[in-house]
Amino acid sequence: MTQAFLQDSHAIHKHAMASLFAQLDSLCEGAITVDRKGRIAWINDKYLAMLGVASAQEALGQDVETLIPNSLMREVMRLNQPILLDIMTIGAQSMVVTRMPLHDAQGDVIGAVGFVLYEKMNYLKPLLTKFAALQAELAQAKRGLAETRRPKHTLDSFVGESPASVEVKRLARRAAQQEASVLLLGETGTGKEIIASAIHAASPRSGGPFIGINMAAVPEALLEAEFFGVAPGAYTGADKRAREGKFRLADGGTLFLDEIGDLPLPMQGKLLRVLQEQEFELLGSNSVVKVDVRVIAATSVDLDYLMREGRFRSDLYYRLNVLQIKLPPLRERLSDLALLSQALLKEISRRTGTAPRRIGPGAMPILSAYRWPGNVRELANVLERGCILSDNLELDAVDFAFLGPAAASVAVNYAEALAAFDRNIIALALQDNGGHVPAAARQLGMSRATLYKRIAALGLAGRKHA
Repeated sequence: MTQAFLQDSHAIHKHAMASLFAQLDSLCEGAITVDRKGRIAWINDKYLAMLGVASAQEALGQDVETLIPNSLMREVMRLNQPILLDIMTIGAQSMVVTRMPLHDAQGDVIGAVGFVLYEKMNYLKPLLTKFAALQAELAQAKRGLAETRRPKHTLDSFVGESPASVEVKRLARRAAQQEASVLLLGETGTGKEIIASAIHAASPRSGGPFIGINMAAVPEALLEAEFFGVAPGAYTGADKRAREGKFRLADGGTLFLDEIGDLPLPMQGKLLRVLQEQEFELLGSNSVVKVDVRVIAATSVDLDYLMREGRFRSDLYYRLNVLQIKLPPLRERLSDLALLSQALLKEISRRTGTAPRRIGPGAMPILSAYRWPGNVRELANVLERGCILSDNLELDAVDFAFLGPAAASVAVNYAEALAAFDRNIIALALQDNGGHVPAAARQLGMSRATLYKRIAALGLAGRKHA
């Protein structure tokens, strides 16, 4: 039965080859075969007509170059390699051709066969157009990916001229000139990522990627894969392709480890090894991957306290803490408040497409009196909220009364604070109800007539009907 199957398989293969040749002969624009000496052994009628030859008898036995001066059939036989897609020119005409060697039963080259797939290049225009479009999309995607991995900030992005800000920028410039690890300390919202990105941008690694990862944002079970990547099929359900980790993506550049204090102890040891050896293993693989990565870490927690509690390895701390930069909270550099507000308002205007705003003289005492627990990030949110709630191009004390009485009492009296509260709560009610006054009145628990009077007095806008 096996012998019969093999005979059938051989017959099927032989028939398939003959059928394939016949199909190509009928579909292509021309076909030709040559013997091992490069003489034409067979040529179809379409090719003869294309070459302007009256009959096959005039072509058979002649060297192929006699009819086709640019033929590469001898080269195909010499190298015993096909040329699957090529452009051949005969006179003023360009054609798309394919050439393959022919073998005997022992595998020796006995000739070659060639097919003209298209006699006119314009037949390929749709294919070439699609290929060009795909290439353009790929290039754009690569540019976009490169753009996301470039540093977004420079030292100019860290706005401030206070002594504390100047010192931060001085240390950052020094850090950019070194390859040592950097540890950034500061409360949330003080600009640690801006400084990390700026150090990278000013360093010799600026042409490489800047990759960030927030320890607090990644589940503990996924941290190892996020750091080191996953080998193909490392576990059930894993992708068939390798997944690159952050260390591999940052190769040649800088890896920013934000909130390093949240890194679990088991991962701390693995991170230390990578920092020391500059190599790691993919999850699910024993192969070692070498990398060249500069690490900048940041934290808003007290690492000394975590070490005393046994929750942070001292050897990792000393490895990361080669150069330490402390970023001051906003309340300790209030002299930068005006510059920061101006820069943030300009960014809000650019991002939202609204008219640029400015801080009025009455607003600065309120902003300066506030404690800013969220630092510059909170300042940006407060300014944007003020822009949303106010129609004024110059934001004044009344536009920031929502910061609370502790701040408002510094600059406004009771009547002004009450008016600011009245204005803000009515504005919010109108916003919640799409400007519909009756609905806002119901939400506030007051009559429509009273609300209309308050809207008119405060210069707000509303709609009577839905």
